[in-house]
Amino acid sequence: MKSTQFIARGTFFLAALCVNVGVQAQMTPVGNWHTIDDKTGEVKSQIQVTETNGVLSGRVEKLLRKDADQKGLCKECTDDRKDKPMLGLEIIRGAKKLADKDLWEGGKILDPENGKEYTLRMTPIEAGKKLEVRGSIAFFGRTQTWVRVQ
Repeated sequence: MKSTQFIARGTFFLAALCVNVGVQAQMTPVGNWHTIDDKTGEVKSQIQVTETNGVLSGRVEKLLRKDADQKGLCKECTDDRKDKPMLGLEIIRGAKKLADKDLWEGGKILDPENGKEYTLRMTPIEAGKKLEVRGSIAFFGRTQTWVRVQ
């Protein structure tokens, strides 16, 4: 009877550990995200966020609006991204994780529709299923909620 209890407890502990690791792994901006149009509430694009040496970057993987120009260029960009294809365009640069917090900042995010770059802050919410993305200039800015692609 004791060996059965030991095995059952060990199995429960292992299962709990696996679930906890899965939840922790999702509390990061790394992954694929759907952006939502502020005006229509429709899915707008898919962004892939990656990490290299502790620094995040993000690229447009898919344009999902019905009227999206799949061959469109970033005409409004003013830096090295000017006239680059929207698909594959790097819109997130340089964000780093704050110590002991599920918060990434210190980078920039580009709005390719107007070519403006904003100071970036990203915070995973709802166990990593959503991502609050805040772009700001000085005290002015806006926050979008992106949804993780499953």
